[in-house]
Amino acid sequence: MSGTPWIAWCILVPLAGATLALALGPRLGRWVGLATAAGAGAATLGLAAQVLRGGPVRHLVGGWGAPLGIDLLADGLSVLMALMTAVVGLGVTVHAFAYFEDHGPPGQAASGRIRRLLFWPLWLFLWAALLALFLTRDVFNVYVTLELVGLSSVALVALAGETAALGAAARYLVLALLGSLAYLLGVGLLYAAHGTLDADGLRAALAPGLVASAAAALVTGGLAVKAALFPLHGWLPPAHAGAPSPVSAVLSALVVKASFYLLVRWHAEVLPPGLTAGAAQALGVLGALAILWGSVQALRQPRLKQVVAYSTVAQLGYLFLFFPLSRELGAGPALAGAALFAVAHALAKAALFLAAGCIQHALPGDRLEHLRGLGARMPLTTATLVLASTSLLAIPPTGGFAGKWFLLSAAVATGRWWWAVVMLVGGLLAAAYVFRILQLAISPAEDETPARAPLAMELSAFALAAAAVLVGLVPWAPLRLLAAAAPLAGGAP
Repeated sequence: MSGTPWIAWCILVPLAGATLALALGPRLGRWVGLATAAGAGAATLGLAAQVLRGGPVRHLVGGWGAPLGIDLLADGLSVLMALMTAVVGLGVTVHAFAYFEDHGPPGQAASGRIRRLLFWPLWLFLWAALLALFLTRDVFNVYVTLELVGLSSVALVALAGETAALGAAARYLVLALLGSLAYLLGVGLLYAAHGTLDADGLRAALAPGLVASAAAALVTGGLAVKAALFPLHGWLPPAHAGAPSPVSAVLSALVVKASFYLLVRWHAEVLPPGLTAGAAQALGVLGALAILWGSVQALRQPRLKQVVAYSTVAQLGYLFLFFPLSRELGAGPALAGAALFAVAHALAKAALFLAAGCIQHALPGDRLEHLRGLGARMPLTTATLVLASTSLLAIPPTGGFAGKWFLLSAAVATGRWWWAVVMLVGGLLAAAYVFRILQLAISPAEDETPARAPLAMELSAFALAAAAVLVGLVPWAPLRLLAAAAPLAGGAP
């Protein structure tokens, strides 16, 4: 078992599933999706076991190592991201199995068939691209995976087929391409100066200077656009709110985290510390503004998916506090907080978007007034909203609480109390928009006729919400994974 190249199978299984789903068509494609989710999850568990037993796993693609070939590297952080993708991916796949079979505008059978035909290959292809992004050590290969993630995400948003969704997809495409172009220019500058595309080789060669500064600015700016960091977030709310609910869940839980993950890698492992000091403070300030701006906007939205989308803008801001906090304390405590928060947010936000999909299926829409009396009409979906919200609000013992606790502790330990104040104010604003939803859900209904979505849709959403709570009950599990592989300079606690 120890010799099994699980790191390669983590990418190959969803890639093969995407090809097979496209070849077999919509009727069998969803069964291919289920089998692929199970297979990709098993491969990821196998990789996690290898890393826990023996530390980081390096794989030379085709037997050619850097700088001639491409190295794949699985360490604690990348494997944690892969596990997060597997759990969210399994929940989304089960939900989509029923969603795309039963859901769709009446009288639009042809467009519904196209959605079912295209969703499974696009989703599984996106899964493969995400795993390749998390595991590669080649910075040009990262650009390729960024493009694959961006293009498949845009196509998935456009599957909604509505005018608003197509407009959101077009805006997303333009900004995603601009972000990729900036990243590519930065990588090009570094290659011209140092002649290598391997992350480890660049780390050894880079020194502060004009070229390195320009490359750092381009790479950071490009990835910030893709991560929807305030004020570059304009593409996110319409894309996430307008996409089919399983797609919204994937975008919010996984896709925006991928660019954040790359920023962490570049700033902690590749760029010289002298280049990133100012950028770390700037990213922290923008993260703080994202928390406040996104939360205020979430309070003003009339639809559930819009509230959840703006909440994503706000919650991403907490992740960017990693950069100034890690400058003061080293990567360990801040990395633990950011990693736990990212995983908990991915699970909770995927659960909320899938719950919104259940509501859209069973009720006339997801406008907030439709939620009145939801507790009596859809008790399981209401329980999902409550559980996922407890993690977003960082109520003990959820995963959201564990992540925020580490970040707050880091802020206090560094004496940078203003980051803690921003987190507390952000928590109060989150409570305001979350309780606005829950108050409607538990209020008496004029019509208490049960409203139903397919059980698989409701159960998958509930399972992800429960998982967001479970992360807080067993935080030692992801922390052990981080510590076992000591992924970044300074290690994990």
